[in-house]
Amino acid sequence: MANDQLSVVFAALADPTRRAILARLAEGEATVGELAEPFEMSLPAVSKHLRVLERAGLITRGRNAQWRPCRLQAAPLRQVADWVGNYQQFFDDSYRRLDDYLDRIRHQGDTP
Repeated sequence: MANDQLSVVFAALADPTRRAILARLAEGEATVGELAEPFEMSLPAVSKHLRVLERAGLITRGRNAQWRPCRLQAAPLRQVADWVGNYQQFFDDSYRRLDDYLDRIRHQGDTP
């Protein structure tokens, strides 16, 4: 995934409505109407969110007669997780330094 595509995925994930839609699709495919149910917005507004998710490669929309089910495409999420995972060592080192510091403070209180 090129950095520009990663930016598109992060932009799609920045909206809480779109994250909620993805969470719903993680449970299985759904129609636009089903996806719109928990939100106080019009079907066209939900469709706009779906277009953003589709452009980011996070969902696909199929066609089954009159029914157009939306499906989660998790590959871009894996790529985001891999990118964030590059910073795992930084976080591990930071927590280790914090643990060391807290241990020193605890032991300073033990010495007379």
